[in-house]
Amino acid sequence: MRELIAFSCEVCKCKNYTSDKNKKNTPSKLQFRKHCPRCGKHTLHKETHIK
Repeated sequence: MRELIAFSCEVCKCKNYTSDKNKKNTPSKLQFRKHCPRCGKHTLHKETHIK
């Protein structure tokens, strides 16, 4: 039931972080403010799929 996900920066679209989540308990997409090493600042990171 757990699925691997990646978090991509909304500014530069770079996939910086990975995690997993239970799709049954959290069906909506996750989003966090995390540090983007490419941009050099804290930006919004939204959930994307790992290919």
